[in-house]
Amino acid sequence: MKIIQADNLEVMRDISDGIVQLIYIDPPFNTGRRQRRTRTRTVHDEQGNRTGFAGRRYRTETLGQSAYDDCFDDFIGFIEPRLREAHRMLAPTGSLFLHIDYREVHYCKVLLDQIFGRDAFQNEIIWAYDYGGRSRTRWPAKHDNILWYTRNPDEYTFNYDAMDRIPYMAPGLVTPEKAARGKTPTDVWWHTIVSPTGKERTGYATQKPLGILRRIISVHSNPGDLVFDGFAGSGTTGEAAAELDREVILVDSNPEAVDVMSKRLARFNPEVTRTQSVKST
Repeated sequence: MKIIQADNLEVMRDISDGIVQLIYIDPPFNTGRRQRRTRTRTVHDEQGNRTGFAGRRYRTETLGQSAYDDCFDDFIGFIEPRLREAHRMLAPTGSLFLHIDYREVHYCKVLLDQIFGRDAFQNEIIWAYDYGGRSRTRWPAKHDNILWYTRNPDEYTFNYDAMDRIPYMAPGLVTPEKAARGKTPTDVWWHTIVSPTGKERTGYATQKPLGILRRIISVHSNPGDLVFDGFAGSGTTGEAAAELDREVILVDSNPEAVDVMSKRLARFNPEVTRTQSVKST
């Protein structure tokens, strides 16, 4: 496992052609806002301002904050060279997953069609969740878009038997055996966000759930394959890849992200490099 603090485009340019089996890219979504996440903990305090089970009192302590400006004058100009490098880096049976939202997904789809070819587009996966505020002026946006493209439209890694299974919504309509086994997911993935109070949470502003990355890595790569994440953030891709016995390169230009990843992934003994220009590995 390698963790690199650098501009991901510089790192990508130094990676050899065709050696990466799976690339996951989760760039800023160009929301036009400053994204913030506050890390807190709750401790027992009889003078605290919160009441819990059996009337016990607690207080909330702020541990820190993370934030970044999610705004680009030319998002497509920013992402295009990175997607072209991703195409070059991919192995013959490799896959690219671009995690984006409704603001830019249409433009990214057209761009990826140009770079990979329209026949290399395999799926638009909808990650649906149900958490957070509800707009009173429009339908609340509660999903992200994940575009899946392959290097070769006809030959790519897809481990059907490695899929996790999900419960039937109407288990009484199938046999008990089927209900117990569950069904394979579709292109709509219902999965909660990282719980604000869960053990998985790092406090990083854009952290994605392990379940999403485990599913992608399990199905679209094999043990020993190389996985690349150019906007690695909290290191979710790294944790999922390491647990599944994949090699992984994690890149982020934010020193706070590298700090979070290094701590989160310390048990895997990552090689950590802090630089703005990284030569071929």
